[in-house]
Amino acid sequence: MKVIVTGSTGMIGGLILDLCLDAEQVTEVVSLVRKEGIRTHPKLTEVIISDFEDYTNYEAYFTNVHAGFFCIGVYTGQVATTMFKTITVDYAMVFARELQKHSPDANLCLLSGAGADRTEKSRTAFARFKGMAENRISDLGIRLYAFRPAYIYPVEKRKEPNLMYRVSRRLYPIIKLFGENASITSIQLAKAMFRVGLYGADSGILENKEILNHIE
Repeated sequence: MKVIVTGSTGMIGGLILDLCLDAEQVTEVVSLVRKEGIRTHPKLTEVIISDFEDYTNYEAYFTNVHAGFFCIGVYTGQVATTMFKTITVDYAMVFARELQKHSPDANLCLLSGAGADRTEKSRTAFARFKGMAENRISDLGIRLYAFRPAYIYPVEKRKEPNLMYRVSRRLYPIIKLFGENASITSIQLAKAMFRVGLYGADSGILENKEILNHIE
């Protein structure tokens, strides 16, 4: 199987990349990055992309793909709303369009988020744009699996992006008590996306509880 990954320098994308490289059934891995990474592997082809809205010179990498993983994202408040929309909606849609064009039978796993609003009416930019991305990609006709995790607990230590995430990390033992719809670990999410990318799922929208059901 050939897979293509975006966002491999991020938390979830990096874990998915590792799973793909370790899997015997995956024979070729294409990683689209903005700058050169630190990983090297016989199966890995790293492609530096300057503009994630234009794959004109990179179409060959999208051929014969079994699974695509779109994990590019940005935290709310880190960029202006217009740029947040560009990254969340436009980057995702262009990637999906290229995959559908050259590998129409591929599975596309989209890292969306809990609360994604497909009515596109939410006052919250995160919910509105995540729902918008799901809608735009669904309209293309590709086999889409939209993952909507709740709070993602980073298993590996990292510098948290803002106060909310610093507090959430400390409160994770309590958050976990609220059940299967409240939280998921980074490794659990990556494993579920990896498995669905390779083998598919019964539903195109996977809320936190459904994601946990696809770990094994």
